[in-house]
Amino acid sequence: MTPQHTAPFPRIRTVGLDGLLISFADTMAESSNRAALAFRDAIDTSRWEGVIETSASLASAYVRFDPINLPHSEIQARVEQLLQQQDWYQAPLPSGRRLWKVPTVYGGELAPQLDEAAAAAGLSPTDAIQRLGDSRVRVLTIGFAPGQPYLGPLGPEFNIPRLKELNPMVPEGALVLAISQFVLFSGPTPTGWRHVGQTAFRCFRPEALQSFALRPGDEMQFLPVSRDDLEDIRAANDGSGGATCEEIPA
Repeated sequence: MTPQHTAPFPRIRTVGLDGLLISFADTMAESSNRAALAFRDAIDTSRWEGVIETSASLASAYVRFDPINLPHSEIQARVEQLLQQQDWYQAPLPSGRRLWKVPTVYGGELAPQLDEAAAAAGLSPTDAIQRLGDSRVRVLTIGFAPGQPYLGPLGPEFNIPRLKELNPMVPEGALVLAISQFVLFSGPTPTGWRHVGQTAFRCFRPEALQSFALRPGDEMQFLPVSRDDLEDIRAANDGSGGATCEEIPA
């Protein structure tokens, strides 16, 4: 069922002297994330002189502008006019998106909270692995750490709460789960989300021309493999984590 989006959304708010935040909901849903990605892309495509940068979060688009060359009243009017041009909640996603398929070990010593997450979702570990491995999720936004994606939405059965106590450390490539979303960690970090899968994929590649491997709007699928398979992939040490990548047709 598609969520109903009513006033006060979309909503434009001022951020400091040189920013506007265009919010499409106060919580993440597929449609509000779609709107944020599509609206940001429309602003980028418009190439307004005076726009310095744009970004998109789970349910909002952000625009930073030069207030000397592009007065606040003018960009506000342009944004309002652009918002009226279509139903952004049903807008096509930006072109150039890619599908990544990433080999993933679920459970065991490498991802020790899979069983706990499965129980919270009312599933057996085997069923949870199958559903998670079959799920094709969108890069909703990049944040928290360089190149790190928030991914979803997963099925409603995975709308499980965060941990009550922090997991003290998970490694780079950890796939963690909470609130119907994955996060794929770009580096070792503590987390309040359950560690359900482990990959060898590097989200942040500072040595590469494009240091962020993923872009908002890309899609990912985390395919179950054995620990031996993952160790073979790690031995290759090329940063891809054995992932394949293909362009999603427009």
